[in-house]
Amino acid sequence: MKPLIDTERLLLREITLQDTDVMFQLHSNPDVQKYTGEPPIDSIEEMEQAIQTRINDYKKYGYGRWATFLKDGMHFIGWAGLAYLPEFDKIDLGYRFLPKYWGKGYATEASHAILAYGFNNLLLKQIIAIALKENKASIRVMEKVGMKFDKFAPYEEGGEDVVWYQLQKNNL
Repeated sequence: MKPLIDTERLLLREITLQDTDVMFQLHSNPDVQKYTGEPPIDSIEEMEQAIQTRINDYKKYGYGRWATFLKDGMHFIGWAGLAYLPEFDKIDLGYRFLPKYWGKGYATEASHAILAYGFNNLLLKQIIAIALKENKASIRVMEKVGMKFDKFAPYEEGGEDVVWYQLQKNNL
């Protein structure tokens, strides 16, 4: 499958059911899931359903979370991309990588490219990002790519406050 986004070190493409095993490895890892607000996935079937949701998002919205690979050797490192959040009518930037790829600048590199793709190719006006307050690494990525702090507010009614960042196209 042809990559949608190509950076200096990364290739991003749509996630397919052929990615089930590597996606399960990612989403079943408690360290990866620690700051997501989601429990680790327990089964391949659950992962297949989650991937099917992503495939449906590509068809419905024209974007989604994209499988992310290192160019050298095409090693799967995780995913990064956009997701429409209907409960807020907002488009969210997100990323999730296997721990051995943390701290190498991949989230920042992917996020820069995704923001450019969202504003220039998809003609989006605003992109948000949300993180748990404890997820300092993710918050740092948001700041490095130029996103601005928006607010502390719960993601779900009655939930703990999370950190909301945003970037407007005209603020690039």
